[in-house]
Amino acid sequence: MAKLQKVASNASTGLRAVNGFQSFLRQTSRIIKPNAEKVFFDWGLLIFLTGFLLGRAFILAKILPFILPFFASVYMMKRERTGLAFISLMIGAVTVSIENVSYAFSTIVLFFIFNIFFSRVKRHHIGLVPFQVFLSVFISHLGIVYLYQQQLIMYDVLMASVEAGLSFILTMIFFQSVPLLSVPKRRQHLGVEEIVCLIILLASIVTGTTDWYVNNMSIQHIITRYIVILFAYVAGGTVGCTVGVVTGLILSLASVSSLYQMSLLAFSGLLGGMLKEGRKFGAAAGLLIGTCLISFYVEKQTDIIFSIIESVIAIGLFLLTPSILLKQLAKVVPGTDEYSSDQQQYLRKIRDLTANRIVQFSNVFEALSSSFSQPSQYAKMEDELTDEELFICKISNKCCNSCLKKDHCWSNHGERTYNYMAEMMDLVERDKLIKNGQFIRDWGKYCQRSVKMADLMKEEVFYFRANQRLKKQVQESRRLVAEQLLGVSKVMVDFAQEIQREKENHQIQEEQILQALINFGIDVNQVEIYSLEQGNIDIEILIPFENEYGECQKLIGPILSDILKETVVVLKEESSKIPNGNYLVTFGSDKSFVIDTGVATAAKGGGFISGDAFKIMDVGAGKHAIAISDGMGNGERAHIESNETLKLLQKILNSGIEETVAIKSINSILSLRTTEEVFATLDLAMIDLHDASAKFLKIGSAPSFVKRGHHVFKVEASNLPIGIIDEFEVEVVSEQLKAGDLLIMMSDGIFEGPREVENYEMWMKRKIGELETNNPQEVAELLLEEVIRTNMGDINDDMTVVVAMVNRNLPEWTSIPAYSVMAQ
Repeated sequence: MAKLQKVASNASTGLRAVNGFQSFLRQTSRIIKPNAEKVFFDWGLLIFLTGFLLGRAFILAKILPFILPFFASVYMMKRERTGLAFISLMIGAVTVSIENVSYAFSTIVLFFIFNIFFSRVKRHHIGLVPFQVFLSVFISHLGIVYLYQQQLIMYDVLMASVEAGLSFILTMIFFQSVPLLSVPKRRQHLGVEEIVCLIILLASIVTGTTDWYVNNMSIQHIITRYIVILFAYVAGGTVGCTVGVVTGLILSLASVSSLYQMSLLAFSGLLGGMLKEGRKFGAAAGLLIGTCLISFYVEKQTDIIFSIIESVIAIGLFLLTPSILLKQLAKVVPGTDEYSSDQQQYLRKIRDLTANRIVQFSNVFEALSSSFSQPSQYAKMEDELTDEELFICKISNKCCNSCLKKDHCWSNHGERTYNYMAEMMDLVERDKLIKNGQFIRDWGKYCQRSVKMADLMKEEVFYFRANQRLKKQVQESRRLVAEQLLGVSKVMVDFAQEIQREKENHQIQEEQILQALINFGIDVNQVEIYSLEQGNIDIEILIPFENEYGECQKLIGPILSDILKETVVVLKEESSKIPNGNYLVTFGSDKSFVIDTGVATAAKGGGFISGDAFKIMDVGAGKHAIAISDGMGNGERAHIESNETLKLLQKILNSGIEETVAIKSINSILSLRTTEEVFATLDLAMIDLHDASAKFLKIGSAPSFVKRGHHVFKVEASNLPIGIIDEFEVEVVSEQLKAGDLLIMMSDGIFEGPREVENYEMWMKRKIGELETNNPQEVAELLLEEVIRTNMGDINDDMTVVVAMVNRNLPEWTSIPAYSVMAQ
C-alpha cells in the first residue's frame, strides 16, 4: 500500500512538472514571439542566416548554383534587403575559400550589368531575370576557371552549363520562396508548388552545413530529419514523403555519400505521416523505425549508432517544438484539418460580415421608411384642424388683422363669424355666391369689409384646393416610398438570414447514400448534402460518366427518393470542362402539385390588339402565379397599361416582396405617374405547389370560379381598380385547392359579356358546371366561344380567360427500394 502511494505521489509530481514546463513554454513563447518576429523579419536576421548558409552551399564538390539565384530573388522581390543579402553571401563564401568569394562577387557584378542593360531594353524585365542569372553564372564560371587554370576544356564548358542551368531553375523557385522569409504577419495559404519550392529552399540552406559535425554526428542530418518529421506530422504521409525525397535528392547532389539519405528521409516521412494518429510519439516512432531499417541496410556497423542518435536528437527537437507553432504551420498547408478549419473560419467571417452589412443596410431602409411614414411636426399641427378651418384662418389673417372690429367679430361673435365664412366658402366653391343675394346682403350688414373678404375668398379658395390636392399627392408619394423601403428592408433581412444559415453536417447520410449507390452498381465519386429539409432537398453528386442514357433520372433519383421518403428529381447537370472529367448533378425535391394551364383571348371587334394581358409565372419558393390585367378602355393604350402592370408585378414578386406590398406599390406608381384617369384591374392567384393552398388578390377584377367535381363556387373580393384611389387595403382571399380542381380566371369581357343575362354569376356557374371536359385549354376555348355565341358573334369588349388545373405531381420514375441495397 505504501509503495502504491509512493508511485502515485511520484506520478502526480511528474505530471505537475510536465504541466509546469508546458505552462512555462507557453508564457515564454508569448514573451519571445513578438521580439523574435522583430529580430528575424523586421531586422532581416532570417535573410542574413539564409544568405550565409547558401554562400557555403555547393553540389558535386565544385558547383555553386545557390548564390546568385538567392541574391537575384532578394534584389527583385525585397530590394531594401539587397545589401544584407550581399554581405551574408560574401561572409558565407569566405568561410569556404577565396575562390568562392571571387566567384560570388563576379557573378553578382555581372548580374548588375545585365540587369541594367535589360532594364533599358525592356521596361518590365522581371521575367528575364532567370536568363540574366544564366548568363552571369555561365560567364563567371568560365572566367574563374580560366583565371586559375589558364585554359578551358570541354569539361569546363559542360560544368558551367550545368551550373548555369541549375541557377536558372533555382531562380524561378526562389522567386516563390524568398517572400516567405520576410512577410511574417500576413497569413499565407501555401499551394503544393509553393510547398515544394519552400522545401527546396530549406534543403539548399541545409546544404550549407555539410561539413558541420559534433562528436561525429552531422548537423545536416539532424536538421533534415527534423524538417521531414515536422512536415510528416503536420501534413501527413504524402507531404512527408515528398519532403524527404526532395531534401534527400539535394543532399545527395551535395555529397554522393549521402545518396542513401533520400531513401531514409522519404521512408521516414511516409511512416511518420502514417503514424501521426499517435500524435507526436507516433510520428517520432515512424522516423526512428525508418532510420533503423535504412541504417541497418546501408550504414556500417560503427555508424549505425550515430545515425540513430541523430534521429533521436531530431525527435527531441520535434517533441520540444511548441504545439502552437505546429498548428500555425498546419493552417497554411492544404489538406490538413487545421487548414480546412481556418478556411471555414475565414469564409464564415466573410459571410457574417456580409450578412451584417446587409442587415445594416436593411436597418437604414427601415429607418428611412419610418422617416417617410411619420409626418412632420408642422403636418401634425395641421392635421389637428380641418381643411375648412385652415382656409378660414388664412383668410381671416389676411383680411381681419387690420380691421378695427376684429375683436368684436372674433372674440364676441366668433362662432357666428366662422359660420358666415364657412357658408361663403361653400358658395364660392359651388360658384353660387353672386346668385345668392340674401347672403350677400346679410354679410354686407355684418362685415365692414364684406366686398374685400368675398374677393379674397374667390381668389384664394381655388389655390387652396389645388394645394390640398398636391399635399395629398405628396403624402401618397411618401407612403409609397415608405412601403417600398420597408419591403426592401424585409427582403434584405431574409437574405441575411439565408446567408448566415450554416450548412448542416450530414456526413453519416452522405456515407449511407454513397454506399447505397455503390452497392447498386452505380459508380459515384462524391456526395454532398446541403439540405434535407422536407420539400427543400438539395444534394450534389459527382459522377465519372456522362448522363447519356438518363441514369441519374432513372436510377439515382429513384434510389434517393426511397432513402429520403420524398420524390427527388434531377434539377441541374454540369458537364466537366476537361475531357473525360466528372459531371456534377444536382438533385432536389419535386413539387407535390403541378399546374396545367389553358388560355383563350379575343380583342374587341376581332382586332389584333387587346386591352387585356395575362401572365403565368414561377416566382420561386415553390409558388406559381397567374395574373390577368384589364386596362381601361380598349386598344393600344389599354394594352400598354395592362402589360406594364403585369411587368411591374412580375419584377416585384421575383424580388421576394410579398403580394400585398407589391400590389400597393403598383397602385401608387400608376396613380402618381400620370394626371390622366388611367386605371387597370388586376386578378392575381398565388398557388403554393407544396400544399395547393392559394391566395387570391382581386383589384377591380371579375370573380374567379373553382370547379371541384360537379360543384362550382365563386372567389371574389371587393377592391377598386388600381390607380383610382391613393390609399386602399388589399383584401386577400385564401382557398385550399385540391387535386383535380379547375381554376377559371377571367376578365370582365367574359364575365359580363353575355347579352340579356340578368345574373352573370349564375349563368357562368351553370356553363362551367355543364362542361364535360377537364382539359384547361378546351375549357378556356369553350367558355370564350359560348360568350361570343350568346352575343350573336359580336365581340363587344376585350376577352381573356385563363384556366388552371391542379394535379398531383406523379413522378416519371417510381422509387427503387434501397433497404436491401443498404443491407448488402
